[in-house]
Amino acid sequence: MRRLQGLLGVVALVALWWLLAATVFAGGGAVPTPWAVLTGMGDDGWAFYGPNLTATLGAAVQGFLWGNGLAIAVALVVLLVPRLEAVATQLAVISYCIPLLAIGPIVLVVFGGDATVVFLAAISVFFTTLIGALLGLRSADRASLDVVTVYGGGRLARLRYVQIVSALPGTFAGLKISAPSALLGAIIGEYLGSNDAGLGVSLMISQQQFQVPRTWGLALVSGLVAGLGYAIVALVARVVTPWSRGESQ
Repeated sequence: MRRLQGLLGVVALVALWWLLAATVFAGGGAVPTPWAVLTGMGDDGWAFYGPNLTATLGAAVQGFLWGNGLAIAVALVVLLVPRLEAVATQLAVISYCIPLLAIGPIVLVVFGGDATVVFLAAISVFFTTLIGALLGLRSADRASLDVVTVYGGGRLARLRYVQIVSALPGTFAGLKISAPSALLGAIIGEYLGSNDAGLGVSLMISQQQFQVPRTWGLALVSGLVAGLGYAIVALVARVVTPWSRGESQ
């Protein structure tokens, strides 16, 4: 039922888009019809989208791995050394609140090239995964922790056998948000002109040249890839943490 409702929602959205493009925005040329966008995408083909998509995905995946890996490592350190929690949380909030467009030029000057894209992708995912991991680690069942302690287990044993398992649902919740966030951070990095290929670079060029159907096509591809990343992480979460949905393993 949910899939049918989702499909009907997509059809209704496309129909509304087509109606507005053919009526309200017909004279301006800023909103093409879905058919015009699809036709433009077909004309550009994989020769145009392939290299740009590959460049952006490569940087986004690297940023996803670096940012999330660092966030999970910090969460584990904070759990083992609680005094560091305030510092880690403040750094996470700062990384989340600073606009990427504000720090992007600085990062570009310091690092340059592809490293800027990876850095912005990584900083885009750090906060959500860190908070999700911390909340998950703290949600461990107290009785289970006491059982490990009674059998002689120390802090590392409690972390290994109880807390990491309890942290998986919260961590995956953060990872699901991180997937599209990493792509957005990579596109912003490319949009700043840090490299020569990618969806962000193509978006900037198509806007400057007023290639409206191509701009919409690039935006559509970016949205689809971001949604696909979210769906992949959600699928992995369903397999790894079936108990979070009330299913037996």
